[in-house]
Amino acid sequence: MIGRINHVAIAVRDLDAAIAIYRDTLGAKVTEPLPQPEHGVTVVFVELPNSKVELMSPLGEGSPIEAFVERNPQGGVHHVCYEVDDILAARDRLKAQGARVLGTGEPKIGAHGKPVLFLHPKDFLGTLVELEQV
Repeated sequence: MIGRINHVAIAVRDLDAAIAIYRDTLGAKVTEPLPQPEHGVTVVFVELPNSKVELMSPLGEGSPIEAFVERNPQGGVHHVCYEVDDILAARDRLKAQGARVLGTGEPKIGAHGKPVLFLHPKDFLGTLVELEQV
């Protein structure tokens, strides 16, 4: 059902400092910051030959990652995103197997302009999983 890893997301308090580490220290290509108010984050993508790393920081009051960065002030891995061909079919299959879909269960449009869903970490070995339709 799942395809390749689309990205690994790292939540950080200071997005500019995180960008500098990847761009200046590691020599990676980093996209421009992209505010995602509907998700409560600002993101950039570190472009790799085979995948991406998403650096994300809280945006606005009540950001869903605020508590995460409070617990992890230096940042940390937040979620793994897998590609799927049909997000609704994947959602329905997972729900039928007892997996919990976060939020309303309806896909939202993610930073790549494609439908995404998040799956409860308690159902996936303590890892928050994002599915993105490709």
